[in-house]
Amino acid sequence: MIVTNRMQHQCQQGTAEWHALRAKRYTASEASAMMGASKYQSRSALLRAKATGIAEEVDAGKQRLFDAGHAAEAAARQIVEKNLGLRLFPVTVTAEVDGLPLLASLDGIDLMGETVWENKLLNESLKVDVQQNQLDLHYAYQLEQQLLVSGASGVYFTASDGTEEGTFGMYYESDPQLQARLVAGWKQFAEDLANYQHVEHEEKPAGAAPEALPALRIEVTGMVTASNIEAFRTQALAVIGSIKKELVTDQDFADAEETVKWCKHVENQLEGAKQHALSQTQSIDELFRAIDQIKEETRSVRLTLDKRVKSEKDTRKGEIVEAAVKQLMDHVAGLKKRIGINALNVDLGVLAEAIRGLKSLDSMRDKVSVALANAKIEANAIADRIDANRKVMEEQGATDLIPDFSQVCTKAPEDFAALIAMRDSRHKEMVERRLDAEREQIRAEEQAKAQREAEQKAAADRQAQPVVEMFEAMGVKVIDATPAVVKESLTVADHIEQPRAMVADHIGDANKMVDTGQTLKLGEICMRLGFTMTADFLAGIGISPVATEKNAKFYRAADFTRICTLLIRHIDDVANGSVRKAA
Repeated sequence: MIVTNRMQHQCQQGTAEWHALRAKRYTASEASAMMGASKYQSRSALLRAKATGIAEEVDAGKQRLFDAGHAAEAAARQIVEKNLGLRLFPVTVTAEVDGLPLLASLDGIDLMGETVWENKLLNESLKVDVQQNQLDLHYAYQLEQQLLVSGASGVYFTASDGTEEGTFGMYYESDPQLQARLVAGWKQFAEDLANYQHVEHEEKPAGAAPEALPALRIEVTGMVTASNIEAFRTQALAVIGSIKKELVTDQDFADAEETVKWCKHVENQLEGAKQHALSQTQSIDELFRAIDQIKEETRSVRLTLDKRVKSEKDTRKGEIVEAAVKQLMDHVAGLKKRIGINALNVDLGVLAEAIRGLKSLDSMRDKVSVALANAKIEANAIADRIDANRKVMEEQGATDLIPDFSQVCTKAPEDFAALIAMRDSRHKEMVERRLDAEREQIRAEEQAKAQREAEQKAAADRQAQPVVEMFEAMGVKVIDATPAVVKESLTVADHIEQPRAMVADHIGDANKMVDTGQTLKLGEICMRLGFTMTADFLAGIGISPVATEKNAKFYRAADFTRICTLLIRHIDDVANGSVRKAA
């Protein structure tokens, strides 16, 4: 709730200025009536008064009660100030709460604005409530608005007759849920007020029975000696025929109920006259026929009206409830359109339940009006909760976590937040397990790959070993036994299997190479071949240096092909166990 423009007004209660201030705002003293919890005013009456500006007139009895309350408040002020150790100043406070113009007239508030004082005229029921530290909603809603508008932390509530021994007090602290419901109630009231259409409903009238019939007089002495039966019959049938049987207003229902009683009385009167006549004579057909006719007509009207009263009242009840149901369904449809999902359900049965046991149409209308307002308030709260939960879900990027939003969107905010947290935790666990599985798979694949490479290297090493040993036997140190080098070495070895004539041709060709005068160091020759040889080894196969500088040996560049050919031949000789002299 957003509270703005909080102001104190130093205007005395009851003055024109005070009334003008109240006329533009929703007051704390009206809060319980607005919520349908007032002991003195219905919600419908408050709505009508706010819409028309016509306040209920205060009669002499109510004025005496008000005067007694004001006197008790004035006398109790010093008693309460003494008990609390505070000065309490009467003040009127206004504020806007979520855009609603609210007002509270405080019997007193301390200088720091922390404690509000509210006093009511003492009665036995209220005394018991205060002693038990519990207040009826009739009072609680007023106190909630006082706290909301004033910003105070608590209310010291007293029931007092103005005497010290007749003053009973208790502290009241705000109930957040009740205060939220109060604000929601005023919002709905403001909407109902904006859409208000005045329909005049008269107070429940007192029923009126048909005009009294003359006393039936019959005297008999073996025969009818005196009787006004004909006049009685004429008037009775005329009265009975004029009875209204169409029931529309509360007046019609009240008249019908009284007429039913009147008919029963006439029936009893006629039956009594008949029995009285029978006690005086044996049989008088004309008299009895007249009495029976009147009695039957009266009985017929009574039964018809009695049945119609019940039937028509049920019809009116149905119409009142059906109208409220339609309003509620239209309201819910608008909310569903706003929130975008069909997840808002309300209990329509509360509207019919509201009129259970009620007799008058006006009381039914009022109770249904309160039930309808409360149902709308509840529906608004659910829609707001859905919107809030959707906002939380979207802000946290949790839409994918709540695919069943329409089923869980009405949860309380803390429960919905807990649901998101739980599902997020589960989702992270699932992702982590999947990543663990992927990492395990990668690790296994890498391990398998490493094992394959190790096995391939081992196989290559085994394959290269004879070649390495062969070169080492020749005095050649192998510095790289990788598969590629081994493969190249094996290629060289394969040349050994070439016909020896081919080798001789190679040597002959090598000997014919043109000498350009260029030289190669022994290290350069070894680098080209990929392994190390000594000068003594080259001398052993018939290759001598052409120059020596310090420790460096130089060979003819033109002899490189010849060196390779001699190496192949030397390898062949070693492999075959024979020794060939240098060419």
